[in-house]
Amino acid sequence: MSDGADGPRADGPRANGPIGSGAGGGGGASAGVGGAGGGVGGRPRWKRVVLKLSGEAFADPAIGYGIDGQMVNRIALEICDVRRDLGTEVAVVVGGGNIWRGMAGEGAGMDRAQADTMGMLATVINGLALQDALEKLGEPTRVMTAIQMAQVAEPYIRRRATRHLEKGRVVILAGGTGNPFFTTDTTAALRAAEIGAAAVLKGTHSGVDGVYTDDPLTNPDATKFNEVAYIEVLNRGLKVMDSTAITFCMDNNLPIIVFNLMEPGNIRRALEGESIGTLVS
Repeated sequence: MSDGADGPRADGPRANGPIGSGAGGGGGASAGVGGAGGGVGGRPRWKRVVLKLSGEAFADPAIGYGIDGQMVNRIALEICDVRRDLGTEVAVVVGGGNIWRGMAGEGAGMDRAQADTMGMLATVINGLALQDALEKLGEPTRVMTAIQMAQVAEPYIRRRATRHLEKGRVVILAGGTGNPFFTTDTTAALRAAEIGAAAVLKGTHSGVDGVYTDDPLTNPDATKFNEVAYIEVLNRGLKVMDSTAITFCMDNNLPIIVFNLMEPGNIRRALEGESIGTLVS
């Protein structure tokens, strides 16, 4: 399963960028869970969010592969911080690109559906690693998978996931959509609409702090968007999320904050309404 497009042309938080979505829509941000206004004085901007993490963010920086325990622990600490201090209900969708990418398997001659299934299993490994880090910090957590594996995690059931969130548990949504040919970006958008999240927070690993007109790592003249419309993202081919995910968020009025996950504290800053990264709406 592919992990979506994390290119530097589209890295940044949802607080400021042109690649975002609104807060209403059929089953999406208008599900009565938080609004789109900025947070004030420690109050969260949204009550419930889906945090999308690229699998590569978990990778050992020395080899670009596997799981870096220190990075996973840092992310877990930030999630615990916003859960305890802000009370934000957090569901997490994590990619699997640090272990396996379906598109890479297809490029090597593997059947795409088979390769994507392997990618979905990789997201479960990452989800279990994050669960372990969270629970060591005392944060109640549930891993739910779109592919049934009862000995490892709960099956994803929308109403059960919502109930876990209401009870203050972090819900890690693994296994993608359960179908090949869909990225974990699309999974994040779909699950956000299903569980009534008010926004998708897409944390990227490339170190770029928002969505740009071009790759700022190779083009010094690239300029950053503070806010960008979904349709502009699609028309200009900005690499924020895959086009299926962007279109879904647009149709369901789900704002997207693209932000630099590698900057400590950015998850909290995005939730408190600071103008970081890029808002797609």
